[in-house]
Amino acid sequence: MKKIRAVAWKEVRQVSRDPLSLLLLIGLPAFMLVLYGFALNFDVRHVPLAVQDRDKTAASRDLVSTFVNSTYFDLAASPAPGDDLERLMETRRARAVLVIPEGYGADLAAGRTVPVQLLLDGADANTATTVLGYAGALVADANADAIRRTVLRASGRDVPAGIEYRPRVWFNPELSSTRFLVPGLMGVLLMLTAVLATALSVVREKERGTMEQLRVAPLRTAELIIGKTLPYLAISLLASVLILVAARVLFGVEVKGPYLALFAATLVYLIGALGLGILISTLADSQAIAFQGGLLVSLLPAVLLSGFIFQIRAMPPALQLVTYLVPARYYLVILRGVILKGSGLGPYWDQMAYLGLFALATLALASLLLVKREA
Repeated sequence: MKKIRAVAWKEVRQVSRDPLSLLLLIGLPAFMLVLYGFALNFDVRHVPLAVQDRDKTAASRDLVSTFVNSTYFDLAASPAPGDDLERLMETRRARAVLVIPEGYGADLAAGRTVPVQLLLDGADANTATTVLGYAGALVADANADAIRRTVLRASGRDVPAGIEYRPRVWFNPELSSTRFLVPGLMGVLLMLTAVLATALSVVREKERGTMEQLRVAPLRTAELIIGKTLPYLAISLLASVLILVAARVLFGVEVKGPYLALFAATLVYLIGALGLGILISTLADSQAIAFQGGLLVSLLPAVLLSGFIFQIRAMPPALQLVTYLVPARYYLVILRGVILKGSGLGPYWDQMAYLGLFALATLALASLLLVKREA
């Protein structure tokens, strides 16, 4: 225990002498959370809408009001018949164009079907799909109201209301993408900083020649690894606290579940990340290579293959198999469950088992490689 304490104290003193690295480990995750938390947003609101109203009746104006008053669309232009609608979307003055034909009001009053056209800018497929869903829901509501009024006028008596649709969204009632993304950002940033911190610290010892002194010291490989990782584990836990505080203050994302469950999951996740950093440092001989390797195995998989942004079920089957090797995949499930749903670790015991297996595998493999290097 004394040997581990000595190695850990040496690492603490080394980090304290390099305030830039300390700021990088503690301040960078919080800064990146603020930056990406505001920049990354999948919510689609205030879409510029051009309306070509060829009918100019009260019914057509009601339909336009339905779109504009929904807050999903903003009236950006009112092109006349014959205007170049394609040019409007090429210049990005409008992302969608609603075309209301002549005779819309008369046909609607007579109970006849009226074709209404919506032109969409499909360059951004995700946004176009979302806008298409919004428009379909708005038109369906307007259509139901129109049918009800027509039947009421024709029959002269009240019409049964029918089905009243009352959707209720749990855990994220506003359907805010920020509440979905911020926990994911925490997993990505912790993986990145923990891997890079340990990888660069060990490689720095190699470049300065002090690694040979550690190897000839009466230290076991496990004692060396534990002593090197303990300070960075403490720093990473402090960074996670700062991230949670920033998420609460700036984005209103509060932890609804038990903090002990969140701490346990974060601890196991960070141990695996630190073990991965040690593993990279045993293979790299320079800080440049260690930095590039750390980015390659931490940032890219955590962003692309963890379910942080892209749904794993939508990926090709071969790529879905690769995601089982990404620890962020399991951590994000736990993180969103604890933070957003208020769950404990009970429903996520299998995710915790995967994280624990990953931590043991990386630490064991790093120890084996260090022993081989010493031999």
